[in-house]
Amino acid sequence: MKSRILGNNGLEVSELGLGCMGLTFAYGPAVTGKDGIELIRSAYESGITFFDTAEAYSQGGNETLLGKAVAPFRDKVIIATKFGFLNGDALTGVDSRPENIRKVAENSLKYLNTDYIDLFYQHRVDPKIPMEDVAGTIQDLMKEGKIKHWGLSEAGVESIRKAHAIQPVAALQSEYSMFFREPEKEILPLLEELGIGFVPFSPLGRGFLTGAITEDTKFTEGDFRNSLPKFSEENRKANLALVELLKTIAAEKNATAAQIALAWLLAQKSFIAPIPGTTKIHRLQENIGATKVYLTTEDLAKIEIALSKIEIVGARYPQHLQDKVGK
Repeated sequence: MKSRILGNNGLEVSELGLGCMGLTFAYGPAVTGKDGIELIRSAYESGITFFDTAEAYSQGGNETLLGKAVAPFRDKVIIATKFGFLNGDALTGVDSRPENIRKVAENSLKYLNTDYIDLFYQHRVDPKIPMEDVAGTIQDLMKEGKIKHWGLSEAGVESIRKAHAIQPVAALQSEYSMFFREPEKEILPLLEELGIGFVPFSPLGRGFLTGAITEDTKFTEGDFRNSLPKFSEENRKANLALVELLKTIAAEKNATAAQIALAWLLAQKSFIAPIPGTTKIHRLQENIGATKVYLTTEDLAKIEIALSKIEIVGARYPQHLQDKVGK
């Protein structure tokens, strides 16, 4: 697998990473530790060196699983984790007080069983804490050798500019896919201008772009998608036009819908490194196969014309979650 550089300070990652959230959090029951470790190690053996986790994914449980899995080859991989939620709970509000940033960093080092964090994201911007205080704390942690690079997640233009001016930001992590193209308006041009990498989460539209989800799909209890307007039965039905387009292109390229969705994303900018998540090894291998799918300039132009004729229906988040992003 090829690599890509995030930011101007040489953070090198595999062009496709692995989002570990779903192994323990948000998409129904957690996998067993054995299965989670097997999946992560299979990803590494297949060329993935970029792994994403967070304090808020099971309050240390996800980080602990990842730490165990990568222990034999820790120095060969890039681990990204995150701080910034009150009590490490994504539903309780934000907390980027300097003392909390430091506390989360120390906890993450312990859970991950490592001496340093390669990439430490602010999970959500905290409007109550000046960015100078956040970036200053990050600088201190860098000087102590506990953090190598830092990033932001779901931040808006103003916050990105301010943060980057204080301490250069390696990467922004936000949602981006054919299913959600909002970053193309302001975020992508800004990142290109400033030399900041982009790490799209949910690059397969939370599974929708794989073609495995239909209007009749029933998500398990505890699955985050049950609360998302875009995933209501009615909206799923309307949005299947996008999946049908993907399937048509996939047939022409001898690929799958998921592979086309990821290949399209990789073709957008050279500083993009998506982090699809999965709990299944066959899906992991399918995703990795996307790095071998080549879309020509002509292919991309045809896809763009087709996408322009499809309207995606439904809000991305319920309002209480939408209020926390883009700050």
